[in-house]
Amino acid sequence: MREVQLSTPHEPLWSIGELAERAGATVKTVRFYSDQGLLPEAARSSGGHRRYGPQALERLRLIRSLRTLDLPLPEIRRVLEDEEADGRALEDALDSRLRELGSEMKALRWREAALQLVRDCPPAQRAGRLRLLSALSTPPSTAPLARFWRTWLPPRMPRPATAAFLEVAVPQPPDEPHPSQVLAFARLHAMTTAPCPGGRQPQPEVHRVAGAGGATLLYAGLVEAFELAAPHLRRAHTPHPGEALDAYVAAYASAYGSRDTHEFRRVLASRLSAEPRLNQYWELAATVLTPPGSRPEPTPGSTDDWLRAALQMDNAETA
Repeated sequence: MREVQLSTPHEPLWSIGELAERAGATVKTVRFYSDQGLLPEAARSSGGHRRYGPQALERLRLIRSLRTLDLPLPEIRRVLEDEEADGRALEDALDSRLRELGSEMKALRWREAALQLVRDCPPAQRAGRLRLLSALSTPPSTAPLARFWRTWLPPRMPRPATAAFLEVAVPQPPDEPHPSQVLAFARLHAMTTAPCPGGRQPQPEVHRVAGAGGATLLYAGLVEAFELAAPHLRRAHTPHPGEALDAYVAAYASAYGSRDTHEFRRVLASRLSAEPRLNQYWELAATVLTPPGSRPEPTPGSTDDWLRAALQMDNAETA
C-alpha cells in the first residue's frame, strides 16, 4: 500500500499498533492521545491510516510520564506546546499539582483525625460530635470565624486594620490535626455560626466611644501590644508592667482621646473588667493552635488576660 510521506525519507514509520507496542501502551491509549492532537502524525497511508515516526514515540513516552504524575490533559498540552521554549510550563504545572496534593493530603489528615475523634469518644457523645463535624468542610474554612469578628468590630473600620486584627484573632487549622484540635475547631465553627441574642454580639463600650477612627487606632495598638507580650507568655513570665503594658494602655488612650496617666490606668482597669468577654472562643482557639502536650500558644485572649493582670499589678503598685 502506498503511503503519503510527511517525514524525512529515511525515518521509520509505524502504524498505530506498532507505535503502541514500542511504547508499551494500548492502541486505545495511542488513539486517544492522537485524537486529542497530542501526538504528531508523520504520514497517512493511501487508505487514510495514521503513520507515526520516532518523534511520536518520544512524545508518547513523555505524555505517559506526565500522566503518572497525575497532571491533567490541559496542563500536559501546555507542557508539550512549551517544550521547545523555556520549559516554564512544566515547572508551573508541577508547582500547581504539588499545591493540589498538599490540599488533598491536608483534607485526608482532617478526615482521619475526625474519624478517630468519633471512634474514640464515649458512645453517648457520638451523635453530638457527628453533628458538629457535619457542619465543617474538609479541610475546614476559617470564613465563618472571620465573619463573626467582622460583626464584632466597629462598622466602617478600614480594611487594612480589620485584616491585621483577623490575622491574630482567627486560628488557622493545622495541617496535621490531633482529634482534640478537630473537636475544638468544630466547636469554634458552631459558636461563630450560631445566632446571637438580639442579632449581634455584645460590643465593648470603647467601640461606641471611639467610633471607626478610634477603633482603628485601638486595634492597631493592641496588635502591637500583643506581639510585645507574646514572648512573656511563651516563657511563662508572671504579668508585670513594662513595654507591652505601655503599648496596651497607649492603644486604649488613643481610642478614648486621652493621655496615659495613673488615673487613666485606674479607670481603664475598671472599664475593662465590665466589658463582654469571649473566653470560650479564646480557649478553643488555643486548643486549635496547640498540639496536645505542647505549651499553649498565646492568643489575643490569653495575651489580653496577661496584660490586664499586669495593669492591675501596676495600679496596685502605684496606689
